[in-house]
Amino acid sequence: MAASVSMPLGGVQVGTYDDYQQAQRAVDYLSDEKFPVENVTIIGSDLRMVERVTGRMTWGRAIGAGAASGAWFGLFVGLLLGIFAPDGSSWLGSVLTGLLIGLVFGAIFGAVGYGATQGKRDFTSTSQVVAGRYDVLCQPQFAEQARAHLARLSLRG
Repeated sequence: MAASVSMPLGGVQVGTYDDYQQAQRAVDYLSDEKFPVENVTIIGSDLRMVERVTGRMTWGRAIGAGAASGAWFGLFVGLLLGIFAPDGSSWLGSVLTGLLIGLVFGAIFGAVGYGATQGKRDFTSTSQVVAGRYDVLCQPQFAEQARAHLARLSLRG
């Protein structure tokens, strides 16, 4: 039976950082030093989802947000249809009609969507997945060279 050594996907660890910007800075430094960065991988570990509550959701906000997104879509459709208008006045009519129809339907869909939640989610939020740490990994044949470069980076501050 043959023995094998398991290597993590992406290679061996050459650096660990608290946030993504530090890991990105390290890889950017390696690139500046003409290191073959195609052999480098950034892996986030200890993932968690962070949801930041941004405000209260009300009927007015739901209808307003739906109307705004519908208006943008209607404007886009109106502009596309306006391309085929035979003269300037029908072009403007196509754009305004698309805008108004999009606004109305967006407001309706915003209200229906908010009503469907039945008050179970009366807030707005943004969410993102963040890692507790970011490891920079490198293929084994380049690992010592990467560690030497990153050591110089850490001495620079």
